[in-house]
Amino acid sequence: MIAQLETSSINSTLTLPYQVEGIVQVFTSSYRNFFTSVMAQTLRIAGQGTSVLIVQFLKGGIRQGQERPIQLGQNLDWIRCDLPRCIDTPHLDDTENQALQKLWQYTQQVVYESKYSLVVLDELSLAINFSLISESEVLAFLAKRPSHIDIILTGPEMPKSLLNVADQITEIRRSHRP
Repeated sequence: MIAQLETSSINSTLTLPYQVEGIVQVFTSSYRNFFTSVMAQTLRIAGQGTSVLIVQFLKGGIRQGQERPIQLGQNLDWIRCDLPRCIDTPHLDDTENQALQKLWQYTQQVVYESKYSLVVLDELSLAINFSLISESEVLAFLAKRPSHIDIILTGPEMPKSLLNVADQITEIRRSHRP
């Protein structure tokens, strides 16, 4: 079942006399974390009529590849790597590696086509740290993306080069240990 929020048609006809510059946001932590604030932000933005894509590179298990996105409302698509399991190791077999690369290529394509205004690249830092996606490719992608598209990168141990290109960095820290 797809929940639908109707957005007024005024959003589709509103144009500004100038183009708003997109930003790169980073949400990082020293440990693997679910970034609830990022998901809340995407739901809010999509509910206001902006097209949003959430890409979870290392999550799998629910047949949610780019051919079968979950649609949360009319403006939010959510895709995962089309694998029967979650990726928690840099050691992938050929089929798993191909699925991840296919997802990365698809993500780049829809961004270059300006299909979405906000794109969340969840756990991208782990994919980089596992050497599954190259850091230089990600930097080139960010430099080449259409300037009006917002990108959110999440994951632990974000590479310094990505922190250097970010417009905003949010570091999640534990305030106490149980």
